[in-house]
Amino acid sequence: MTTESSASDQIVPDEKDWTWVLHERCDECGFAAADVDPHQIGATVRDLLPRYVSALHREDADVRPEPVVWSTLEYSAHVRDVFRVFGERLDLMLAHEDPLFENWDQDATAVADRYDLQDPAVVADELVEAGEATAAAFDAVADDAWERSGRRSNGSFFTVRTLGQYFLHDVVHHLHDVRA
Repeated sequence: MTTESSASDQIVPDEKDWTWVLHERCDECGFAAADVDPHQIGATVRDLLPRYVSALHREDADVRPEPVVWSTLEYSAHVRDVFRVFGERLDLMLAHEDPLFENWDQDATAVADRYDLQDPAVVADELVEAGEATAAAFDAVADDAWERSGRRSNGSFFTVRTLGQYFLHDVVHHLHDVRA
């Protein structure tokens, strides 16, 4: 048994409630979710995918800039999973009245799935596949469905529109994190 903690155990969990980005510009990345035309979410995702792929092809993609800051690989694996989770949440909102989303502990997922040890080329392929699928799902939202509602397990309320805006902030913000 080893007494050393793994690199993924050193990350401080993010316990902030980021829903404030729906009403304020993010000082870190400059994104203003409220300004997003929901009809452009899919196109924006597709525009950003090549930047993630490029970042994942850097030689240092798996190197953390600091011991407590995720590497490009870890951020990209997270974004791949963001695409998957938000695609599922969108599907729930479109199929059910005011669904309650399952809790997703992003930090626990990063540790359990060993984001830090995944293959950058595989993550790039999976990220593009998941990103394209989620982009297509947002493209397919009918005009009368943007105000359908859903809730996170912590009680945060979303419409399809605000879920998309919130989701897109995450994707843009992490590009800022990887400096792609």
